[in-house]
Amino acid sequence: MTTLTLPIPTRRLILRSFRIEDLDAFQAYRSEPEVARYQSWSAPFARSEAKAFVRAIAGQSPGTPGRWCQIAIETAGEGRLIGDCAVLVLADDPRQAEIGFTLSGREQGKGYAVEAVANLLDRLYGELELHRVRAICDTENGRSVRLLERLGFRREAHFLQNVWFKGAWGSEYLYALLASEWRERRELWSASGWL
Repeated sequence: MTTLTLPIPTRRLILRSFRIEDLDAFQAYRSEPEVARYQSWSAPFARSEAKAFVRAIAGQSPGTPGRWCQIAIETAGEGRLIGDCAVLVLADDPRQAEIGFTLSGREQGKGYAVEAVANLLDRLYGELELHRVRAICDTENGRSVRLLERLGFRREAHFLQNVWFKGAWGSEYLYALLASEWRERRELWSASGWL
C-alpha cells in the first residue's frame, strides 16, 4: 500500500504531518465562527476536543484507504500553522479520493489555499497514481466553490437540501477532477509558479 510522502514543500508553504505543538494554532482557527460555519464542528472548538484530535492525527500517513488524514499547512520560513487539508482514499476503490481544506480566516484571500490544494493534488495524482479526486462543499460556501472551479474541478451534482446541518437543511455541490484533466492543467499551474 502506497502512502503520500510528507512534507510537501511549495513556494510559500509546507504541507506536513501534524505535531502536538500545533494544538494552540489548530484550536484557534477551528474556533473562528466563519471558519467553522461550513465545517462539521462548531465554534468555539473545545480545547479538550482539539487536544484529542491533534494527538490522534499527529504523524498520520495520508493514503490509507478508508481513513481520513489531516495534513497541516504551515507557512515556509515562519513556521506558522494556518490550516489543513484532509484526504480520504476511498476504501472501496483506492484509485479515488475525497479532499477537504480549512484555512484560518486571517490567511484567506492570499492564495494559500489554492497553493496548498494544487500541490496536494499534484502528489495525489503523481505519487498515489489516483484516477479521480472529489470534493463536496456547501452551496453557500462561495470561497470553496471558487477554489475548486479555479483548480479545474467539474461540478457533477447539486444536492438540494440533502443534509441536516447545524439545525437546518443544507444543500451541497459535488465536484470531481480526473487525473487526465489535472495533467492538462498541470503545465499551466507549473508555469505560473504554483507547483
